[in-house]
Amino acid sequence: MAEFDFDLFVIGAGSGGVRAARMAANAGMRVAVAEDRYMGGTCVNVGCVPKKLFVFASGYREAFEDARAYGWSTGGPEFDWPTLRDNNASEVARLNGIYRNLLANAGVTVVDGRARLEDPHRVAVGDRSYSAEHILVATGGWPFVPDIAGREHAITSNEVFSMPEFPRRILVVGGGYIAVEFAGIFAGLGAETHLSYRRELFLRGFDRDVRHFTRDEMGKKGVQLHFNHRIESIEKRNDGSLLVRAEGGATLAVDAVLYATGRRPNTRGLGLEALGVVMHRDGTISVDDNFRTNVRSIYALGDVTGEPQLTPVALAEAMALVKHLQTGEPTRIDYNNIPTAVFCQPNIGTVGLSEEEARDSGIAVTIYKADFKPMRHSVSGRDERTLMKLVVDSSDDRVIGAHMVGPEAGEIIQGIAVAIKAGATKAVFDQTVGIHPTSAEEFVTMRTPVG
Repeated sequence: MAEFDFDLFVIGAGSGGVRAARMAANAGMRVAVAEDRYMGGTCVNVGCVPKKLFVFASGYREAFEDARAYGWSTGGPEFDWPTLRDNNASEVARLNGIYRNLLANAGVTVVDGRARLEDPHRVAVGDRSYSAEHILVATGGWPFVPDIAGREHAITSNEVFSMPEFPRRILVVGGGYIAVEFAGIFAGLGAETHLSYRRELFLRGFDRDVRHFTRDEMGKKGVQLHFNHRIESIEKRNDGSLLVRAEGGATLAVDAVLYATGRRPNTRGLGLEALGVVMHRDGTISVDDNFRTNVRSIYALGDVTGEPQLTPVALAEAMALVKHLQTGEPTRIDYNNIPTAVFCQPNIGTVGLSEEEARDSGIAVTIYKADFKPMRHSVSGRDERTLMKLVVDSSDDRVIGAHMVGPEAGEIIQGIAVAIKAGATKAVFDQTVGIHPTSAEEFVTMRTPVG
């Protein structure tokens, strides 16, 4: 008779948790996974997937406008929020079912409910208790809203996709990926859109040229940017609108306030502290290179550990963990040169070091840049530009950073990331024949350094 009910019990059915559960089950392990809210996790339900669908929706207004210059008569298109909202909900529900079926087909036991750790080998869900040789915590993050007066009137990315009504005026608060993406979404859908950030410039950690260029392009698209703007309170008025007060007395009347001020580890109530699991000051779980906590039977991966909070990272970690559990060999995750995209408008794609990171590390660099109007807008007349930038190590000619702001930046940078991961030099880029006419060819035709 087996000593434990399961070989692996996964808490959280998000990207990392589902991948780990499936891979472990396919390898012959007895696996269970518990999820209390979002089958498929943040990415499928209130993150990557619905956000990208909303980005698509928000781009049609400009596409209809630009079509006229190409000879198309588009009439007077109108946006209907319930159609977008409900079609998105249907797609999310479809994906929920797919994830549940993937787990079932792999032989994973799915337990619906919030799990909590009773001891190093036992998990309780509701009034049932399960034993497991290994326990994996993959509960991801949860939106954070600062403790200000009237915070109960704000919404987060958890609620924004299902709002009953479309806001005519919206304030997005934050300066990271989610904030700039939603500012672009609502501006594109036709709302009067404001973006509030408490510092001087958003997208901290990105290349400085990218940040400045994105600021200017977002301004062209009608997003009203408020930097060094610190919100003190939100007041709900009799007509249902919200009055936002900032430091210095400035006020802003809107119909919705969306807080996108970061995410905190979703570990509340799991019982980690009672078991002595070491956690960092920011609430992330401390793990070693094999994703093991100081309690040897308990592992953690994904956003809850504080590594790059990206779905592909969690997937890679899950596969590495399962291999480790099978073989006992150390895991090998390379967190260098992870490409990423911000689906603001225009998009940002980036991989490798920023110019500032390289110089701060003492690397002598040569910089190449291109700033141009995309071919599409030579006819449409739209005032939109694209930025491309390469950061090259002057000592060995390796390209150590590539950055882009412009249409399809994520698609383009994915290919560039392969080259950078392989150690391509600027000479290799120069020897590569471009695809003409495309924006992407600029990455292999930049010849004159600018710094």
